[in-house]
Amino acid sequence: MPNRPSLHAVETGVCFVDVVHKLNDSFDTGKTQSLEWRKSQLKALETLLKDNQHDILQALKNDLGKCKTEAMVAEQGFLLSDIKHTLKHLDKWAKPRKVSTPMVAWPGKSFRKPEPLGTVLIIGAWNYPLQLLLAPYIAAIAAGNCAVLKPSELAEETSSLVAKLIPQYMDNSCVAVIEGGKDEATALLACKWDHIFYTGGEVVGKIVMSAAAKHLTPVTLELGGKSPCFVDKNTNLAVTARRLVWGKWMNAGQTCIAPDYVIVEKGFEQKLIDAVKKELKKQYGKVPLSSPDYGNIVNHRHLKRLESYLENVNVVYGGELDTSRPAMAPTLVLAPSLDSPLMKEEIFGPILPIITVDNIDAGIKLVNSRPKPLALYAFSDKDDVLDNIISRTSSGSVCTNDTMLFMTNPELPFGGVGNSGMGSYHGQAGFDTFSHIKTVMKRSFALDVFFRYAPFSKFKLSLLKKFL
Repeated sequence: MPNRPSLHAVETGVCFVDVVHKLNDSFDTGKTQSLEWRKSQLKALETLLKDNQHDILQALKNDLGKCKTEAMVAEQGFLLSDIKHTLKHLDKWAKPRKVSTPMVAWPGKSFRKPEPLGTVLIIGAWNYPLQLLLAPYIAAIAAGNCAVLKPSELAEETSSLVAKLIPQYMDNSCVAVIEGGKDEATALLACKWDHIFYTGGEVVGKIVMSAAAKHLTPVTLELGGKSPCFVDKNTNLAVTARRLVWGKWMNAGQTCIAPDYVIVEKGFEQKLIDAVKKELKKQYGKVPLSSPDYGNIVNHRHLKRLESYLENVNVVYGGELDTSRPAMAPTLVLAPSLDSPLMKEEIFGPILPIITVDNIDAGIKLVNSRPKPLALYAFSDKDDVLDNIISRTSSGSVCTNDTMLFMTNPELPFGGVGNSGMGSYHGQAGFDTFSHIKTVMKRSFALDVFFRYAPFSKFKLSLLKKFL
């Protein structure tokens, strides 16, 4: 296997047509059709992740201040689990999928056959710079595609490490890593792809979709939005607070499916605030900015953005900054205006607004008046309350009495709806995203003369059924 360096814009100029042509030529040889090739590449990626654990964890620490446990669980460990699941089920996913054949087409059989799309572009995000780049790549490999990987330039050390390691372990005739920023991304989007997979924000998602439309390229957009969290007064408050704190402040709130705001009935908000404050001190100590388990904000620009959200709002806990890291302490804001930037824009940080409503129905109306979120959470001891919320709202995913844990189930496709994205992946959904499920009908000449000239009879019909 050749061992060539990854391709950088500074080496090739901001034009990647030759890179795409090279990968297309490799795909055309048919090598990626082989399930053995796909499995070998998945195992090579598994080896990459295991061999370089120390460097991976250090890069994530340097880019985002991620502690070892969080980085292993949410990044490296997530990917290793994804590879294991994919290897276990790949043979089954790749098999033709039989369907019935109408009598008019007898003798014959019908099935749906997965086939790879070709050469795909995967654009990762900075908040989980390893997972959100390589999880789609795992699905692309499994489906038999060549790929260009574009890591986020904001997670500089992780991007550099991926660009260094991929050529050392993977089949370089079928993958390339392109580092860089806006110019490189623009040049990549100008190329013709067989699929584009983008994880990031809505604004750039529209740019990606617009560029893809010029070539009629299908896209998967994993975006985000303001994921609401209902907390009913009939709930186990201690457990609710513990799970809410874990989900909201992992990665310092920089998670696309983190609870963006809490909806609570009037009169219950102070009990929730007290429980959350108590749990924050348990998980991060009295001074969270000194906790080794609490992450950084990705850069100073984003810290300034988050700081601006706290203007003219009622901060009831936190709000402290550490510009040297940079970081912001876990922060609670009570009843901000629904027209404030805090409630109009995706927060993507450690600020949790608490919105009070007269009742759950009013909360449902509030959620339904806004763009559909990527995730929705609801805490209650009452199944009828949870079922009411699930049935009357629309979101990419729902999780009740916990936050984000649905991501651990590879049998659950992950993706958005409306403004929060389109398409899905994880498990077989990822395999199918990077596949064309081709429909096939195979008819036979067998028995044609017999059935054309022999008189119709029950014997004839039974014989037909026997052969089919």
